[in-house]
Amino acid sequence: MRAVVLNSHGGPEVLTIAEVADPVPGPDEVLVDIAATALNRADLLQRMGLYPDPRGRTPEIPGLEFAGTVAAVGERASMWRVGDRVMGIEAGGAYAERIATHERQLLAVPAGLSLHEAAAVPEVFLTAWDALVLQGGLSSGRWALVHAGASGVGTAAIQIAKAIGARIAVTCSSGKAQVCRDLGADLVLERSPHDWLADATAAVPGGFDVVLDVIGGEEIDRNLQAVALRGTIVQVGLMGGGRTPVNVGLLLAKRAHWVGTTLRTRPIEEKVGVTRRFATEMPPRVVQDGKIHIWSN
Repeated sequence: MRAVVLNSHGGPEVLTIAEVADPVPGPDEVLVDIAATALNRADLLQRMGLYPDPRGRTPEIPGLEFAGTVAAVGERASMWRVGDRVMGIEAGGAYAERIATHERQLLAVPAGLSLHEAAAVPEVFLTAWDALVLQGGLSSGRWALVHAGASGVGTAAIQIAKAIGARIAVTCSSGKAQVCRDLGADLVLERSPHDWLADATAAVPGGFDVVLDVIGGEEIDRNLQAVALRGTIVQVGLMGGGRTPVNVGLLLAKRAHWVGTTLRTRPIEEKVGVTRRFATEMPPRVVQDGKIHIWSN
């Protein structure tokens, strides 16, 4: 099969298309003919040599998510049949014509969603679901604050929060505010250098039960000021940097939880657990305007 491989690291020019051996599905795995993949920040970092595939496979093939059709199933696999439309995430390997993955890491592609659209769903929706609900404990009636509200994880987070009956505030640049409102954000805050913290404190004086942060940097200390008593900050990314002065006293005073998380490096059992809960509790559906909306059964 053909795949995009990395024989070195650097700019886009290091991406090379090469013939590699077809993957062979194990007993509990499914072989998927990939129709489309997506581009994530982790893929860019991997290309630059800053975020290698934790599986250490050779050749190095990037790509975290994909959509396609089932081509073959392992001898113990029973969830899928040849021809089923599926989407899923992996630690790498999706920049290829085929991929073998555990059957329980796959999600059904909902009717009305093309495979090319579905390829951009798993990474951001599973990341947001895991961070907000499973690790953050967000539930109906509680407040979430999500940074970079117009990003992939941010737009997924808005829809997930509204699906479970929670309230959500997001930060974003002024030009992206309407996108977030259209998706259902209850409060849209203009990001730095505007003082979003003052606006957030005035609107939600009790603080936010869950803060989902992909930025880090200077937002870290503001998160500690914005989080509610006994609230949870879930650190998903560090686009703004990982080193900054922090008032740890606020963490103690608020008895808050500060959780660092990634999906990519987790054991297969944990990834399967996240995927199956998402599939059961938050099935994706598509409406006529082409936007992805998800809500509970």
